[in-house]
Amino acid sequence: MHRESIVIVTPALQDANNGNWQTARRWAAMLRSAYSIRLTSQWAAGDEALMIALHARRSAPSVAAWRAAYPQRPLLLTLTGTDLYRDIDADASAQHSLQVADFLVVLNALGADRLPQALRSKCRVLLQSCTSRRTLPKTREHLRVLSVGHLRDEKDPRTYLRAARRLANRADIRLDHIGAALDPELGVEASALAAAQSNYRWHGALSHAATRRRIQSAHVLVHPSRMEGGAHVVIEAIRSGTPVLASRIDGNVGLLGEDYSGTFAVGDDAALATLLQQARDDPDMLDRLKRQIAHRAPLFSAEAESSSLHSLVAALMARQTPGIRR
Repeated sequence: MHRESIVIVTPALQDANNGNWQTARRWAAMLRSAYSIRLTSQWAAGDEALMIALHARRSAPSVAAWRAAYPQRPLLLTLTGTDLYRDIDADASAQHSLQVADFLVVLNALGADRLPQALRSKCRVLLQSCTSRRTLPKTREHLRVLSVGHLRDEKDPRTYLRAARRLANRADIRLDHIGAALDPELGVEASALAAAQSNYRWHGALSHAATRRRIQSAHVLVHPSRMEGGAHVVIEAIRSGTPVLASRIDGNVGLLGEDYSGTFAVGDDAALATLLQQARDDPDMLDRLKRQIAHRAPLFSAEAESSSLHSLVAALMARQTPGIRR
């Protein structure tokens, strides 16, 4: 029996161990039951029936090559946080990718709001998933705080570092930090703080499995990003029963819900430090956040994501009218 082929283009492959790779890997696994799948960081040639491209700007050469080679074959473009909240405003290659794609996928419920009105009709929301983890009992001796994200400006690790400094005298609040120093200067700052302050530890990059175990064990996950398409680490916390304190940006609010009470303004380390002290000192706060994330958790099941993904792919495979062509 003939199986249609799909190429998934992701600028990050397994060695990067970042959100783009995790998304590409998961989608490939979900689609392999019905299609032949090839993963690549760049497409130059091939005879696939459909391209799924992650990242409008970084995958732009592959998108352009695909559309030039196959004006009528379908193209699904998944928009990352840097696409939505930076690149599509000024980068011509990202803007071209938006125009020639048949469907645009955003990974949070508010993502379509950033698109030009003329493109919103071809936008679809696809919430990512992860496996659920049993919520572990947590010690009452201290508050275990965790932030996960490679150290680069978009993730705003400095807000977490500044909040940690404000909590230097709180030995009962222990702050862990996971992520490679993609910006060496941020690595120097994290190392210096870890050397100077005993309740802050920077672990560098850890494996995905080790990171998930730490998320499961934490009392609270902190996610202070400036821009996000839909951070998988937030979903992993939700599916582990670990409350989240997150910056109040669309990429976070679009996952946690507009009424979620554990948010703070971007860059507001004082507010973050206050929330962390409340999480330690107010016994009701974490319970309230746990109830809120428990309500959201079913949205991020593998069954929900797989169903949405297969529906999108089937619709594209059946399309007769191409999108905008050049």
